[in-house]
Amino acid sequence: MLGEVAAGRDPAEDRDKARISKTMGDLLDQFIDEHVVAKLKKNTIGAHKSSINLHVPQKLKNRFIIEISRRDMSNLHNKMQDTPSQANRTIAMLSKFFNWCEQNGHRDNGSNPCRHIKRYKEHKRERFLSPEELSRLSRALKDAEKEQTATPWSIAAIRLLIFTGARLNEILTLKWEYVDFDLKQIRLPDSKTGRKSIYLNDPALDLLAGVPRTEGNPFVICGARKGRNLVNLQKPWRRIRSAAGLDDVRLHDLRHTFASFGAIGGISLPIIGGLVGHSQPGTTARYAHLSNDPLMAASNAIGSEIAKAMRQDGK
Repeated sequence: MLGEVAAGRDPAEDRDKARISKTMGDLLDQFIDEHVVAKLKKNTIGAHKSSINLHVPQKLKNRFIIEISRRDMSNLHNKMQDTPSQANRTIAMLSKFFNWCEQNGHRDNGSNPCRHIKRYKEHKRERFLSPEELSRLSRALKDAEKEQTATPWSIAAIRLLIFTGARLNEILTLKWEYVDFDLKQIRLPDSKTGRKSIYLNDPALDLLAGVPRTEGNPFVICGARKGRNLVNLQKPWRRIRSAAGLDDVRLHDLRHTFASFGAIGGISLPIIGGLVGHSQPGTTARYAHLSNDPLMAASNAIGSEIAKAMRQDGK
């Protein structure tokens, strides 16, 4: 530094010039490569990339990073008011990005322009299927199977979501090596909440036993590409739910349905949380003392009630 001063250069000015030369777009790319891809899970990587591509306008990306103001971030947030959840997630992601910029010397400490932006109120949607609706869905699945309007793997994936309460990605990326028929469990080495066991009730076991296996494909839910899993269940799901008259039901609502059948059946909330793998710190601690037996009994009780409802389809 003394040498730079002696040479007539101002080190602080040189640092400012280096920071000015970086645009928001340049640094977003660097943030994805150095932080997101290196440290976060695959699903989170995709979500961050999608938020950047869809919701950060090119005009902002072209500007120098030190020019981005709270007004810019507030305007971006306001333009997304029709999708409040996505707006909040985008600002949260950008807040992490600006923190990273500060940590790496691209902005002054404490200059995060996402600070103090008031998030939109989000109304959590808790939709679950009634026994009558499950009966209609069962009929639509059987019709799709009979008419071959969906692949056996798409149909199996939907049924597994119903009978296990698992997350969509856990089912779509499920490999046969994770399935233990003897212990009646799926043992996931990595999930949204880390290592996880999914307890297989009798209907789920019967379902898995009937899923066709493809030579050279390690996945339970096979996709169109050789050796790969199904990556998008939305198209067959939209067709099947429409046939069942359930156009407002999302795939994630099948997880709510599993949990709700447990609650209606009198199963305790900690047990239900243990089955579906809720990750809240306050409730996760309560699952530690639970043995496998009550979890398996609870899974079977829920599976039996769901199976009963799905058999009432008039066929």
